[in-house]
Amino acid sequence: MDGILKAILDFSNWLWGIPMLVILVGGSLFLTIRLGFFQFVYFPFAMKETFGKIFHKQEGEGTVTPFQAATAALASTIGASNIVGVPVAIAFGGPGAVFWMWVVALIGCAAKFAEIVLGIRYREKNEEGEYVGGPMYYLRGIKGPVGKALSWIFAFFLMIELVPSIATQSLSAVQTAGTLNIPKIVIALLLVVLVGLVVFGGLKRIGQFTEKLVPFMALLYLIGGLAIIISNIGNLPHAFGLIFKHAFTPAAAVGGFGGAMVAQAIRWGTARGVYSNEAGMGTAPIAHSGAITDHPVRQAMWGIFEIVVDTLIVCTVTALVVLVTGLYETIPGTEAASMPARAFQALLGDGLGGAIVTISIFLFVLSTITVIAWYGKTQAEFLFGPMFGNVMVVVYLAAIIAGAYLDLEFIYQFLDILLASIIIPNMIGLVALSGEVVDLKKEFFNNPQLYKRG
Repeated sequence: MDGILKAILDFSNWLWGIPMLVILVGGSLFLTIRLGFFQFVYFPFAMKETFGKIFHKQEGEGTVTPFQAATAALASTIGASNIVGVPVAIAFGGPGAVFWMWVVALIGCAAKFAEIVLGIRYREKNEEGEYVGGPMYYLRGIKGPVGKALSWIFAFFLMIELVPSIATQSLSAVQTAGTLNIPKIVIALLLVVLVGLVVFGGLKRIGQFTEKLVPFMALLYLIGGLAIIISNIGNLPHAFGLIFKHAFTPAAAVGGFGGAMVAQAIRWGTARGVYSNEAGMGTAPIAHSGAITDHPVRQAMWGIFEIVVDTLIVCTVTALVVLVTGLYETIPGTEAASMPARAFQALLGDGLGGAIVTISIFLFVLSTITVIAWYGKTQAEFLFGPMFGNVMVVVYLAAIIAGAYLDLEFIYQFLDILLASIIIPNMIGLVALSGEVVDLKKEFFNNPQLYKRG
């Protein structure tokens, strides 16, 4: 048995080395070039259409507002990993990992843009009259049996992957709450009740829930993080200097930090950039396919908004908290996940600081589980019908309880393999259907009535 587990772990580590980075980063770079570097050329327009129109009423057909669709997608990407994943990347890749996280995020805009464009392009109405879409729909746009096979593979493995994913999210919440002596069962049952109430309410309720929760939870964490940065403002120029310097030169070992080569900075920064915003994973278009919009390209601008908020703002604040306090130099890499909590506690005290981190992680986990459980429900409905969708929601709720108590070491070894089985068919689809994305981009920006509307 140990030999099988080691083989699985070795394969997972190999898969998430060069192969997956080539697929994700290479595919996103291909889309960036084919789309004419649109995320840079049209960045001001994207910000105007998103930050500038958060509360505007959008014309067109759909189930939820563009902002609700964006916050639903953000709810699954702004998770506990934004707090604990970034310091781990710095611990093993050095400060330069942050630079490569930014680079991958900017390149990943192309993949996220393409996903959302295709999600709107191929969306359909379900039996409840709600718009649904995502890779399972647009992959069928690839002619022949290949498209149908990729569609089924994506839907099936996403439905399965979310069971252990939800369990690990639950584990993050109960372990953090444990530092305040809150019993596991209390946190687990609270998550079950809240998630169940929202998910069974359908897409509209999820949109109403996330548009209120996501801004609140992000602001709570960002205000605390900025307070730490401001209290250490004298170290800020040095922190940025470390990021840019060690993106291209090795970082020497010091204190609890073991040092890092440039290759490690690129590897950890790239992985952090990919994981933080889910560009290329195919989950975002599931949420965006229900948005009210007059054109796929207009809604796809919210994909850039998500990457700005998730990676360029939230992850950057976490990185700066770790760097300006110098914690990455004193805390060993094996304890890197505790760096943000220790920074908050150092500034605000064990009680208040610990409470802010605990509440933030609980809210991040709640929002993530809520949305990904709904993602799983839509996959089950696509594959086996509405009744099975409800069955899977019950399974996901059970996974919350299981995650609080089970030893997840065995499950963790399968997570990355399952995730790869989702990303690979989606990236194949994005590249194969990139011509349609280019055509829709030209249609939008060559039409003054669309481009200049609003």
